[in-house]
Amino acid sequence: MTLLSLTISDVEIGQELPPLDIVLTRTLITATAIASRDYQEVHHDPSIAVERGSQDIIMNILTTNGFVGRYITDWAGPNTFIKSVKVRLGVPNYPGETMKMRGKITATSGNDVTVVVTGSNSMGDHVTATVEIVLP
Repeated sequence: MTLLSLTISDVEIGQELPPLDIVLTRTLITATAIASRDYQEVHHDPSIAVERGSQDIIMNILTTNGFVGRYITDWAGPNTFIKSVKVRLGVPNYPGETMKMRGKITATSGNDVTVVVTGSNSMGDHVTATVEIVLP
């Protein structure tokens, strides 16, 4: 984790961010859905999730988006401004999986940096995000 924020001189196009692995427990998926006020049963009730076609409860999009933001700010530091996040969901995140967060810098302009982030599990990419940040 970075204690101080990065500056534009610390980054270059093609640079890969340090990996972050997040173990997905039933408690994490349920608690983060409730914390984001998403009370849909598919996020906390396994029998209803299965009845609706899922193999188990699934992580909600707000949690996914939160993990993308955390991944960026853990790397770039607390003074980083997240300008935009464009998220595309793929396969679900189920309990018992590990989401492997990875990132790569794809563009820089002034103090603006664009990072493509992926979060994958054993089934493939759960999330692909394009994150635009402004470094101090």
